[in-house]
Amino acid sequence: MEKLEIDYIKQFLKRRLPNSHKGNFGHALLIAGSEQKMGAAVIAAKACLRSGCGLLTVSVPKEERSSIFNSIPEAMLDFREAQIDFSKYNSLAIGPGLEQDAAAQKLLYSTLSKTKYPIVIDADALNMLAKNQDWLIQLPKNSILTPHPKEFDRLFGNQNIDEERRKTAKDKAKELNCIIVLKGHKTFITNGTTCFENSTGNPGLAKGGSGDALTGIILALLTQGYEPIHASILGVYLHGLAADITLQTQSEESMLITDVIENLGKAFQKIHSKIE
Repeated sequence: MEKLEIDYIKQFLKRRLPNSHKGNFGHALLIAGSEQKMGAAVIAAKACLRSGCGLLTVSVPKEERSSIFNSIPEAMLDFREAQIDFSKYNSLAIGPGLEQDAAAQKLLYSTLSKTKYPIVIDADALNMLAKNQDWLIQLPKNSILTPHPKEFDRLFGNQNIDEERRKTAKDKAKELNCIIVLKGHKTFITNGTTCFENSTGNPGLAKGGSGDALTGIILALLTQGYEPIHASILGVYLHGLAADITLQTQSEESMLITDVIENLGKAFQKIHSKIE
């Protein structure tokens, strides 16, 4: 198992060319949010944009559009009620704040059946998969599942200890041809062959919204053309590193995930400085 330290991570972070334009860094689709959970969509979208994607479209219910307009003017909108043209995007994430009603289940099934590229699956989308186990075989190759321990157990059965979850994660990642990011203290990432353990992060991340931000970060990296396993390990490392940097101005108790998102730039800078 590889421990994720900066000397290992730095080899994967790409440099931008001086003549780059937004088209070089992809167009991401984020399917997130619902009437009572628009905060999840806002957090994931902000984290995605702070992590370098060229363009971001957020799919939200039409009546909730002001949440995105007012919070993230850099993002575009695709109203949930309209049919999604998945071919317009080169990556997508689904789940944060989505709810699990019949409409959400129909949307998830449609996404799985119509998408050919890897997708990031989190939160309510994971819980819907747990209730519809036969849908797992429709996962696009190299998709990224980001469960916390309870979501993991709903998907793959109750596990007694983290070591059991890690073994099951490796087996399931290989079986489903996907990547599993098992969130927690020393987040564990596996593609079924290679396993990684993160070294960044602190208890200040133990708050609502942290997973939504991680989804946005991984989505941004996937959109920029990183291999799914590299997007996963780099995303997890950056997420934790930004949280560690946040402790310079906040405590573990007072830290908000919005503080962490604002420190993603410093996290990128720290890795870039190590490269130089």
